[in-house]
Amino acid sequence: MNAREGDVLILAPLGRDAKLAASILAESGISTHICKTLDEVVAALETARCLVVTEEALLHADRTALAAWLDMQPAWSDYPIVLLVMRETEFDKRLNFLDRHLIVLERPFLASSLVNSVRSALRARSRQLEVKSYIEQKQEVADRQKLLIRELHHRVKNTLANVRAMMSATARTSGRVEDFVRDFSARIVSLADTHSILTDDYWQTASLRQLLEGELRHYDTSGSSRVVLEGPDVALVADIAIPVGMAFHELASNSSKYGALSRPNGRVEVSWSIERASDHRVVALRWRERDGPTVQEPKRKGFGTVLLEKVVAVQCQAKINLVYDPDGLQFDMELPVRDTRLVPAYG
Repeated sequence: MNAREGDVLILAPLGRDAKLAASILAESGISTHICKTLDEVVAALETARCLVVTEEALLHADRTALAAWLDMQPAWSDYPIVLLVMRETEFDKRLNFLDRHLIVLERPFLASSLVNSVRSALRARSRQLEVKSYIEQKQEVADRQKLLIRELHHRVKNTLANVRAMMSATARTSGRVEDFVRDFSARIVSLADTHSILTDDYWQTASLRQLLEGELRHYDTSGSSRVVLEGPDVALVADIAIPVGMAFHELASNSSKYGALSRPNGRVEVSWSIERASDHRVVALRWRERDGPTVQEPKRKGFGTVLLEKVVAVQCQAKINLVYDPDGLQFDMELPVRDTRLVPAYG
């Protein structure tokens, strides 16, 4: 039988020493595992909490592997070893490598002496493992901090690039300074809202439904629902959420100026589903506008169209299809998503 986690290892190959020690410790509720060889001890040290060993067991065996294992222990580890020696004998210098690990117990000894020595060793190991846990937690925090800093640098760089592109495109399509200020401000607010969602989420993701609701809730009325959203909630990573959120803003803004949301009875219906591809998932999204004015294809492409066809399609590797149907604008998107968290859909 292999040693269990937390066992006390016992190596005492002569006579009944091992069974006697195990029996004494068992009466005090201490679990043990008797080893037959020093090699078996070394193999079990990682899971066991303490070693009880007789002096002769070490002197009559190859101690190289044990010495190497102890030498490789991290700074927090001072593995406790209870060494059973004969009374009134000199300590053998060949065991000097055990010096800082040792609790020496002379034979013959009282049962209580063995129990107290082992309990002292177990308390020492427990404290060491607490230190190990603390160090690991600190390291995890430090690693996450480094990751967040790298993510922040990456996101700031991308955000500034997006702001510059928005400014240039808005300037080209604005006839007056007032128009530029209004449209550019609205786009900055939309971008900020998406960043707020990402910042609030521990995993640095944004909900697809939240992005849509953030852009369309202003156009819904209490009397009748002008906006219908149907689909499972999908968490999008930052590099995808930011351009997709900007795309939803442009679609909503365009609808409020020229499309269905510019009429009191106009409606926008957005539905999406998750489809599986060979090595990833795809969000298949459909945007449909109903009961609005007759739609005509614009004579020139504005910022919204460029954003959909260039930024979203290229940066997100999405398939985009924009149709200016006379009965209402239609927008379809197939968005590859390799890192999603799905939760049950809600209304």
